[in-house]
Amino acid sequence: MNITSALPLRKTGILAGSILLASAFGIISIQNHQEPPKQSSAPVSAAGDSSRLYVPDDLEATLWAEAPMFYNPTNMDIDAEGRVWITEAVNYRDFNTKPAERLSHKQKGDRVMILEDKDGDGRAESSKVYVEDSLLTAPLGIAVIGNKTIVSCAPNLLVYTDTNGDDKPDRREVFLTGFGGFDHDHSLHSLIVGPDGKYYFNTGNAGPHNVTDKSGWTLRSGSLYTGGTPYNKKNEGNQKSDDGRIWVGGLALRINPDGTGLKVLGHNFRNSYEVCLDSYGNMWQNDNDDQVITCRVSFLQENGNAGYFSADGTRYWQADRRPGQDIFTTHWHQEDPGVMPAGDNSGAGSPTGIVFYEGDELGKSYRGTLLSCEAGRNVVFGYQPQPQGAGFALNRRDLISSFPKVSERYEWYETDQDYRKWFRPSDVAVGPDGAIYVADWYDPVVGGHAMKDKKGYGRIYRITPKNRKLTTPKLDFTTTAGLIDALKNPAINVRALAFEGLRAKGASAAEEVKQLLTAENPYHQARAIWLLAQLGDKGNAEVVKLLSSPNAKHRLTAFRALKSTGKANAYFEQMSKDAEPSVRREVGIALRDVPYDQASSSISNLIKNYDGKDPWMLEAIGTAADGKEAQVYAFVREAFKADPPNWKPQRAGLAWRLHPVMAVEELKVRAGSAKVSEPERRKALTAIGFIKDKKAAEAMIVLSKSSLLDVASQASYWINFRKSNDWADLMNWEEATAQVMTPAFKRMLDLKKTVADKAQPMPQRIETARRMASDMNGGNILVDMRVQGQLPDTIARAVSEIIFKNPDQNVRVVASQFFPRNGKVLKTDFISRMTADPAHGKTIFSTTCAACHKHGKTGAEIGPDLTTIHKKFDKAGLLDAIVNPSASMVFGYESYTIVTKKGDTYFGFLMSDGANVVLKDAAGQQHTIKADQIKTREKMPSSLMPEPTALGLNEQDLADLTGYLLNFK
Repeated sequence: MNITSALPLRKTGILAGSILLASAFGIISIQNHQEPPKQSSAPVSAAGDSSRLYVPDDLEATLWAEAPMFYNPTNMDIDAEGRVWITEAVNYRDFNTKPAERLSHKQKGDRVMILEDKDGDGRAESSKVYVEDSLLTAPLGIAVIGNKTIVSCAPNLLVYTDTNGDDKPDRREVFLTGFGGFDHDHSLHSLIVGPDGKYYFNTGNAGPHNVTDKSGWTLRSGSLYTGGTPYNKKNEGNQKSDDGRIWVGGLALRINPDGTGLKVLGHNFRNSYEVCLDSYGNMWQNDNDDQVITCRVSFLQENGNAGYFSADGTRYWQADRRPGQDIFTTHWHQEDPGVMPAGDNSGAGSPTGIVFYEGDELGKSYRGTLLSCEAGRNVVFGYQPQPQGAGFALNRRDLISSFPKVSERYEWYETDQDYRKWFRPSDVAVGPDGAIYVADWYDPVVGGHAMKDKKGYGRIYRITPKNRKLTTPKLDFTTTAGLIDALKNPAINVRALAFEGLRAKGASAAEEVKQLLTAENPYHQARAIWLLAQLGDKGNAEVVKLLSSPNAKHRLTAFRALKSTGKANAYFEQMSKDAEPSVRREVGIALRDVPYDQASSSISNLIKNYDGKDPWMLEAIGTAADGKEAQVYAFVREAFKADPPNWKPQRAGLAWRLHPVMAVEELKVRAGSAKVSEPERRKALTAIGFIKDKKAAEAMIVLSKSSLLDVASQASYWINFRKSNDWADLMNWEEATAQVMTPAFKRMLDLKKTVADKAQPMPQRIETARRMASDMNGGNILVDMRVQGQLPDTIARAVSEIIFKNPDQNVRVVASQFFPRNGKVLKTDFISRMTADPAHGKTIFSTTCAACHKHGKTGAEIGPDLTTIHKKFDKAGLLDAIVNPSASMVFGYESYTIVTKKGDTYFGFLMSDGANVVLKDAAGQQHTIKADQIKTREKMPSSLMPEPTALGLNEQDLADLTGYLLNFK
């Protein structure tokens, strides 16, 4: 989709020569830019009707509504009457599109639409505008809670109130403001009401987010990410909020309905499109990636660091990649202490809306299904989360798709006019009738901060049991019995109204609510527990009793409910001994801000019951030990006594997660021991690498001289890495790593004097420059001169043919930014009609692209892994990325030029920003520059990736290369 990255697949270019197909993450299936068809006249491909959705055999999908009843649907909610409310994004990325090219409501802003099936025939026939507001530019979220409609549209979370029931807002309130990401995919997303009656929502990493709640508490969050829109120019990590903590990237948030109590529940996402909760209070999310293989669906453990940036938001994941790590591991920092488990690696794609289905209307087998929209792959995934230790196993299946079988998807990418690709599920919701509703953005592309469909077409599908009619129940919110019935409704924000109504009745409703504890549907039982905790002393007493229930899910929900009302502290000791890992996990989470003298006994219980394998429990113990790691580790020493080489898994895991300074010597011994397995040695080295103390740096220097090659290599990596960030000021690293200038480099400096001397004849200056252009050192110097305005156009043109053949890959790539190319324009429509020779394409890849990219088992890993590029691109999209590499650049792969006060020039991708700036050049080498020594820093306007003509590739070469990449098996 385009409202993505949530629909975030971005379009970028290729680094060929370096072919950097940064677009490997980019557009999905750019087609011929035809006008989107109306359903009545949609073309039928060879595979069948392009409007058809494929669902399990016991379900059926029907087209419930389509444009022109609404346009470009980004998010939806369904009210108690079964009406579907849609946020439109007609004005999405209006800075990229001429107003005349598409439908526009720009003068008044985007709209919220209400759609209704009044005659109950299974298709909406009524559509009306609820609001059209100048404050709405591409809103990404909506929640309908009674007469309040909450719309997420950065920088604001807006509340519209309809006081007289005429479906027009009578009041608009800016509920919260200060979120980054105006007209950006990585911005404020939808809100839902949790089972505790509080509001939950999230935002992407397009910060900074500087938001003050109505009690005066301020969130300050950011990262080094900028870009995506002209408005997202300044951002930075390492910001402290009023809780004294550093939150970065995308965030999951909770707030009271009155606007107080803003709290961060998780952070360091890239761009989770939504967060959803089940009735037990488990949080779920999906998140997009920067690569072609690393999107994820996750159980979000409260306080979790989701691992996209470095913990302080000053480095991209690429900067932190360690030797031997695969992309998924490094992308989500899965081997870093303090990072939550990433969950299911859903592969290539562009995840969007998510919901947890708890109803019975589709059949008991669907109860407890997590549905996650994947707009990039034209599918809605289904999961049945299964407990696994203190977390969950997530086994994915394709539940709803525009393609009938997985095997047929491979044909999809070479079928240029298969409109099934245009199905872009932007959201999924559950109606009060128990049906599943899927909003379809409908576009030939997803991501790239663009939209190709000029008409703003969109669709909504309704998924119901086969041969069974579902109807919206008549809900009564005036009586206790009616409210209890409504509390059982499958629609999230509908049952929230019942929760609110019953809570207002107080203790008088406790007895009737208690009857739900024996309901057949366990989710109804859980909702009752949350509610009882807020129904006075009588209800609270019932919840306390449930802490001893034989039902583990009752115990879990009861503890969470008591924590929500501030009454769980008295039960830490009891519940820290619970047999159920998820209950103990919640105790660990609750202990985060409790002083050690009050928390020590409970933390000890958690440690004693830790099995040494459960990553969720380990993270919960780490959360409990926050700010008190030394005291907790002292207990660990006593609980698991042994010499470092003989540590049990519990001791090794806890030392890694807690990594206090007092553990340095023990970790050094373990890391350097031949008795310890290589993975465990690496883990000990990692723990040392995360200790911000001179003792850790000194230990790593010792280990870099180890006779164990893996230890010496890893330790050397850590020294080289940490000297640019956490260990930068611990010792004189520049002195330790100083290099002597080579005679060859000195010769090139002498030639530079001639080239720069305006008194010399121009032919002599040109000839000298040509000598330099073929030399590795000379080429770098010429590029430096060109950047700093010291090399005239006449000389630049004269050396362009030579410099693009320079032996230094970095010279060739960077030169493409500043030296003219003597090549012709390539037409992708012509190339796409040529017959490809994949065998020749493989040769081209090996000789031209493999220096930067891995494909299968061949190539390097400077740029994205292209092994699964055939799942991300179709032919038109791939060719567009190759021929027009600067058309749109993905963040993390924008190139920068930095000139230091000494006159040194550096080019490359920004990996880390802060007191030390780290750039990775096109050869994969990282350069560390102290921020206070930078004279100028400039983001390059063009992609670092050279155009094909600069690499000597002709039309047939490009046809062959795309044929090889798109047909890889």
